[in-house]
Amino acid sequence: MDQVTLIMREFLAQVKIDPSHTVKVLYFFPMQNVMRIASLNLAHNTAIDNGIKSSDTSVQRFDKSLEEFYALCDQLELCLRLAYECLSQSIDSAKHSPNLVPTATKPDTVQTESMSYAQYLGMIKSQISCAKDIHNALLECSKKIAGKGQSQGIM
Repeated sequence: MDQVTLIMREFLAQVKIDPSHTVKVLYFFPMQNVMRIASLNLAHNTAIDNGIKSSDTSVQRFDKSLEEFYALCDQLELCLRLAYECLSQSIDSAKHSPNLVPTATKPDTVQTESMSYAQYLGMIKSQISCAKDIHNALLECSKKIAGKGQSQGIM
């Protein structure tokens, strides 16, 4: 990574900016750098082809700057996947987690989506029953696997 990108990352980490703006800033400069190097290389190769320059002068490597840009794109992809997973988990959590049960200490703050204590107990009992069913199914499956392993070992 070049020094400008590192400086920009440090600056953006210190200053709280909108995440979309951060992405624009962090990915605009590397893309601009890739285009600048490509332009310089194209101009250099054209000058060599036209006989204006010799090939002794060095130019920046395009493949290296392109790899840096692709590395940043991979990081962005991972961040987007993580954000999607977090959003999915949050949505699932909101859908499957229980609503609030009003407490006796604050009866004036009863919310419309809250459930009664009896409803809450019923839901918890069904969750415990479901967890027991899953546990029993896994236990049965592990016994079957262990039984097959022993019977195959005997033959």
